[in-house]
Amino acid sequence: MPTFFGIIVITFAMLHLVPGSPALLKAQSASETMQVQMSPEKIIEATEKLYGLDKPIHIQFVDWFKRAALLDFGNSLKYNVPVKDKLAQALPITLFINFISIFIIYLISVPIGVYSAIKPKGLLDRASSLFFLLLYSMPSFWVAMLLIRTFGGGEPFNWLPIAGFMSLNAEKLPTLSMLGNILWHLILPVVCLTYGGLAYLSRFVRATTLEVVKQDYVRTAKAKGLANFAIIRKHIFRNSLIPLLTLMASLLPAMIGGSVIIEQIFSIPGMGQLGFEAVLTRDYPMVMAIATISAFLTMFGILLADIGYAVFDPRVKLNKKI
Repeated sequence: MPTFFGIIVITFAMLHLVPGSPALLKAQSASETMQVQMSPEKIIEATEKLYGLDKPIHIQFVDWFKRAALLDFGNSLKYNVPVKDKLAQALPITLFINFISIFIIYLISVPIGVYSAIKPKGLLDRASSLFFLLLYSMPSFWVAMLLIRTFGGGEPFNWLPIAGFMSLNAEKLPTLSMLGNILWHLILPVVCLTYGGLAYLSRFVRATTLEVVKQDYVRTAKAKGLANFAIIRKHIFRNSLIPLLTLMASLLPAMIGGSVIIEQIFSIPGMGQLGFEAVLTRDYPMVMAIATISAFLTMFGILLADIGYAVFDPRVKLNKKI
């Protein structure tokens, strides 16, 4: 809870330290479009009074925190609708994309990393090291543009959609057809979100597995004549999972933060795109709501990691001492 509270306080303070304010942006927009006959000073004063921005910063934080404790994040300054309504639309989309990406990352990288550690300096180990090094060095926005150019309407292929979460009126299709349409739209974004984590995690698994392979209990298991598959499953793989639990705790929040660029490029209406637009327009309630959810996911991931230690590490016990 102190960590969670500290993240919220720092985020709130940083928002008000950034040059510009919603009132100033609204005054500039009104003066450019000539929609009102008020002076910019009057517009700024009225906007600050309407949203409580004229109060001292600590009073603004206390007022926001009281509402947020009741899951009331206020109204969006840009959309003029409740923030929770926008989040209810965007959060499931972002979580769905990231859960698919995390599943693919672990499904591919863990077996490759374990196999490379069991047979180090082999053909697969050398080839995968070079291949994943190349993947990890490529920026996601460049890969996204390259995939769009190659598979999304350019040459030589025109196979995949390049924008949106689903086709127009796809919600009227049967459930399986609608799910297939969504997955069809998510192929390119998921590839962009996956390859970097795949490259990093496979090398991380390889390093941790190499340390486990050198342990005495692994040599003892081999001396007993146990089958290689049993040694890998019971001794090597289970013990190499322990460092991965720590990494898993921060993987989901990190991917949500990394999806900002990808969602913006592919026009996916998720939390990444919503947060990007909120920062540009100084939509304070929206930014604070997204930061709060991200902080909660981080704390929740750490909690799951602590529980996972007790499941996979026999040295950790949840039972109280009698």
